[in-house]
Amino acid sequence: MATGFTMPAPDYELSPITGWTREHWVAFADQQLLAVRPRFSPLKALIRLGGRPSSSGVLSDGMEGFARTFMLAAFRVAGERGEDPHGHLSLYREGLLAGTRPGSPEAWLPIRDNSQPIVEAASIVLGLQLTKPWLWDTFTPDEKAHVAAWLQGSSRSTCVDNNWVLFQVLIAEFLAGAGFEHNAAQIEHGLRRLEDWYAGGGWYQDGDNGGTGDFYDYYCGWALHLYPILWSEFAVGRHPEADARSELYRTRLAAFLRDHVGFFGGNGSPVFQGRSLIYRYAAVAPLFLGEAICATPLDPGQSRRIASGAAKYFLDSGAYDGGLPSLGWLGAFEPMIQDYSGPASPYWTSKAFVGLLLPADHPVWTAVEEPSPLESMDNVRYVDAPNYLLHSTAADGIARVLNHGSDKYYAPGPDDPHYRRLAYSSHTAPLFTDHPMDNHFAVLDPAGLPSRRARIHKLKAERGQAASWHAPVWNDIEDPAESQWRVATGTAAAAGYELRVHVVEAPDTAIQRGYHVRDAGYALAGAELVEQQAGILGAAGLRTGIRPLHGYSAEGTFRAEDVSPLGRHAACAYLEGGLTGQRSCFASLVYLGGEAPAALPAAVVIDDDGARVSAQVTLSTGLQLEVSFVF
Repeated sequence: MATGFTMPAPDYELSPITGWTREHWVAFADQQLLAVRPRFSPLKALIRLGGRPSSSGVLSDGMEGFARTFMLAAFRVAGERGEDPHGHLSLYREGLLAGTRPGSPEAWLPIRDNSQPIVEAASIVLGLQLTKPWLWDTFTPDEKAHVAAWLQGSSRSTCVDNNWVLFQVLIAEFLAGAGFEHNAAQIEHGLRRLEDWYAGGGWYQDGDNGGTGDFYDYYCGWALHLYPILWSEFAVGRHPEADARSELYRTRLAAFLRDHVGFFGGNGSPVFQGRSLIYRYAAVAPLFLGEAICATPLDPGQSRRIASGAAKYFLDSGAYDGGLPSLGWLGAFEPMIQDYSGPASPYWTSKAFVGLLLPADHPVWTAVEEPSPLESMDNVRYVDAPNYLLHSTAADGIARVLNHGSDKYYAPGPDDPHYRRLAYSSHTAPLFTDHPMDNHFAVLDPAGLPSRRARIHKLKAERGQAASWHAPVWNDIEDPAESQWRVATGTAAAAGYELRVHVVEAPDTAIQRGYHVRDAGYALAGAELVEQQAGILGAAGLRTGIRPLHGYSAEGTFRAEDVSPLGRHAACAYLEGGLTGQRSCFASLVYLGGEAPAALPAAVVIDDDGARVSAQVTLSTGLQLEVSFVF
């Protein structure tokens, strides 16, 4: 697949790992902006990319194309202190005036309650704020009034109660700074809601979801950290708490980045978890932000290595076709796309270019690239707020998130592979099948239909472990609160191995009716059939498998086509076993690595006294893994 880009030659002296420098980031920005130019509408207010429209419609999608690429242009031009050799801003100037001028044939949709223009208006005011000397200050009073009048639709509108409240914070702050009437209450409301969602350790939930579920994903970094920090910079001198909040947000970002660095593999890829993954390397925005405000645990060469590695991974792996980003991960992959996303939605990758605001002599650009912490040593790190266990291995560069807390559960509804799986990694992706399969423990009903993991409840586990329980359901309408079943899972990890222990509490008729269980490992995918040898699957330089330790009596391999964003052919290994009573215990050993596993289980000890479950496995190499939790 042709990317459509011509990039500078790699500089392996300054950047011995990726070859990328600031010059590459500037070129990457310019190349993307030049690629969309033929898609501008005649008056430049819309960028029409074609393809699958979003739920907001094609007119909104065209505005989204304008707004999100304008944000990219703003970071690029502001980072060069107004130098604009390709004339990017002149095009966006035309479009801004045509989109906001009354009676214009390309007038933008008005900002109304819960409407997509609220989102895009935030990108527009961010761009205007960053390029103020070269764009906004060149407008006539009437032109400024037309732009402000359109933005003031936000002042009269309500929005979705999640990261969207921060869009209204930015819009109101811009209007205030420009001397126009604005809704100051929206600023206070948005900042207050941000505090409501703060879960500690640098982590925010993206809304409280009515208290029904927990919702952790990349929005924590590319929205809930990014926007408040930018707001505090813009609001200095106007808002009485801007300085104090700036320090608060700086402290939180520093805490968050200690965990966030564990979400990027040595291959450059972020861990495939959460919604809006078509935004891809936007996940590096908080890394650059941490460098900008001195809120990072990383050395500058490490920050650039991770950020450049992510951008380069997607550029080299087929995310762009003819200069335009696809709706998918590497190439196009429709099953992973949310309804709200349209052809231009992937340009939220523009947020990654916040790094260009750092001048060429900043250490993040001048320091020699260094390996990331993940590449230097193996690591297992428990993260309390989302109840994650982060597990990485230096030899193969795989980052893993063992999920015991993020479920995106609102109410009874479909399974969500972006949130409900037991584990995610930088080198694999969940399968988008009709029923959950990979990295999922299921109770199979008499017809073989697997249960779903819905609302996830945190359990206390021992140090270096994580545990949770859920009430399984089998369809879109069952309420887990009414389920007669309970499934608890505990996880420990080291050296690419995961010990998974499951406890099933079942109705007393479950055995007679034929219920049983299934536990599956990681899915591999590629252009060719996934290999299998001695129970170990292999594809794309990876090896994975799942071994029975307790309670299982059968093994198998699931194969499917066109269900993975990583390739046409996919497969995962699984185990099955029968219930032993109203309380049954199961244990498995899962492996994911760059080479075949070097160890086998040598000894297994399981203890379940009806209140506490403990398991220990000793491998042939001497490595021990232990899980213990109360349930």
